[in-house]
Amino acid sequence: MTDFKNLVSMRRSHRDFTEEPLSAEEVRLILRAALMSPTSKSKRSWQFVVVEDKTDIEKLSDAKPNGAQFLKKAPLVVVVLGDKLEDNCWIEDAAIAAYSMQLQAEDLGLCSCWTQMRDRSLADGTLSEDIIRGVLDIPERYGVVCIIAFGHKKIERKIQNEDKLKWENVHIDKF
Repeated sequence: MTDFKNLVSMRRSHRDFTEEPLSAEEVRLILRAALMSPTSKSKRSWQFVVVEDKTDIEKLSDAKPNGAQFLKKAPLVVVVLGDKLEDNCWIEDAAIAAYSMQLQAEDLGLCSCWTQMRDRSLADGTLSEDIIRGVLDIPERYGVVCIIAFGHKKIERKIQNEDKLKWENVHIDKF
């Protein structure tokens, strides 16, 4: 296990993966991290759809015109949903869960990349969420926040450069 200070500096987005599948235990631990993430009023209004089927992953990659084609290279993706009827913090709760999964993947030596899907659409106006809903039979009450791609690192990336941290964006007491 990596200490948190190093873990957050090591976690980088990867859009290229080896073909090696994730083990059942790796998938379980990633999902465990999501299920343990904090939620508003402990509502746990998120849902997760784990997809390993290459045909479905390819369809999901076409749900967004730009920035989602790399999903095809991932051995596993997790579609992160929130129950729009259960709680008004569904987006925030789902986002926290998504990032918890990404940190767990990094701790396991795996890699990941967030693909924004909420409020995205194709050129013809078709919502990305509606395409995803159709591929995976997701009920209307669940909003799609993102798709996280997971896999084994094809290349190592440098850790985040502390010299590039934007400390000027931090304000104490007042803006």
